[in-house]
Amino acid sequence: MVSPVQVIADTDRCIGAGQCVLTAGHLFDQDEDGIVQLLTGAVDTEGDVALARQAEHLCPAAALKIQPVAGYVAGNDATQGQRGA
Repeated sequence: MVSPVQVIADTDRCIGAGQCVLTAGHLFDQDEDGIVQLLTGAVDTEGDVALARQAEHLCPAAALKIQPVAGYVAGNDATQGQRGA
């Protein structure tokens, strides 16, 4: 199980390159000026965490930050064991 991460976008730094959208269009979008918009705040699947980190790495303006979800303790998830129910 992967630890969820929070995606933070600094819209003041964004230059509209669109690498985030090209990398993970289901996590990121751009407004009419090309500035990044988050489609989700927290990412909790292994594949999406990897894509979010790749988008962070590819952003030429360093406008994305990926950090652990505050207060999350692995193995202490209230929904653990309820998936697929």
